[in-house]
Amino acid sequence: MGIHTGKQTNLRILPAPAGSGVRFRRTDAGSVEVRAELKDVSSLELATTLGRDDVTVSTVEHLLAAVYALGIDNLVVEMDGPEVPILDGSAMPYLLLLQAAGIRRQNADRRILAMTSVLELKRGDKWLRASPYPGLRLDYTIDFPGCAVGRQRLQLEVDRASFERDLAPARTFCRQVDVEKMQRAGLGLGGSVDNCIVFDDRGAVNTDLRFADEPVRHKALDAVGDLTLLGAPIWGHFEVVRGGHQLHYELLKELVANPQCWTWMVGEELPPQADLPLDPKQPPAWAPVLAGSPQ
Repeated sequence: MGIHTGKQTNLRILPAPAGSGVRFRRTDAGSVEVRAELKDVSSLELATTLGRDDVTVSTVEHLLAAVYALGIDNLVVEMDGPEVPILDGSAMPYLLLLQAAGIRRQNADRRILAMTSVLELKRGDKWLRASPYPGLRLDYTIDFPGCAVGRQRLQLEVDRASFERDLAPARTFCRQVDVEKMQRAGLGLGGSVDNCIVFDDRGAVNTDLRFADEPVRHKALDAVGDLTLLGAPIWGHFEVVRGGHQLHYELLKELVANPQCWTWMVGEELPPQADLPLDPKQPPAWAPVLAGSPQ
């Protein structure tokens, strides 16, 4: 089920040759392929949507976050509908499926974009600062007055292990006062208690939380997915206040426009945790939470 379109979509993830990048193939629209790249972004309203030749693929960020965390550079995502299925609202089902399929090294160099100087963005009360760091580090702050989410901050070094433990299980969320507004705009049509956390001024009204600060963790998860649109892993420390898809996108545009702020490195970008074998037979401790989730 697509959370915004409310449409059912079948999805298949296939391997791809080195240098292919990540591509979405709409099998219901003449097998048009849309690349997970900055130039193919067509909309950022409540989700990241890619488009080409009037064919779109929406809500790509959760799947892309899992792809990024696992260090996958090349694959094809076949879909017979317009929106990546939301599943349980997190990236964890995709992470587990990709791990179960297995990951193979390819005989090609991997380019990493490494920040070499500071880059700042300010858009009203939203702010983002990117600075050099030997890896990917997030310092993410959200602020939702008028509901129980409030102000939350997360600081995390993102690698395969921390993503699986601290970000992947975090589900998408919204404020109860925004539900009707979204649906009038033709969005959120597939939202349900199975794939979204709804907050009022007292707390989550439809489910128990997996983390006390689950909303900010999900926003950080979205950021990891959006960074994938750069087409390469990125090394840097990213401080974000009141961020979202639009601010993430503007950061990537600024990076492209300011090559003096970064350099290309060639290498593996494999932190120590990434050298551990993937074993889908050893699920994390919170895995029972996903029991009954659509697979």
